[in-house]
Amino acid sequence: MPERLTKISREVRERRKSLRLSQQELADLAACSTRFIHALEHGKPTVRLDKLLDVLEVLGLELTATVRRT
Repeated sequence: MPERLTKISREVRERRKSLRLSQQELADLAACSTRFIHALEHGKPTVRLDKLLDVLEVLGLELTATVRRT
């Protein structure tokens, strides 16, 4: 799994756990399935961006884009 996916997956899982939410609870709050949460937390490379953003919103996280340093 590419490092970027690993980092996002880890951050989502750690934040969910720190908020003491189960995958089911997070899925309910983000209006998605537990299958999606599981796939996201395990680094599936083809998750839907709109659903990812919904999950991040519930968790109080944000996705940003920055220019890479060369």
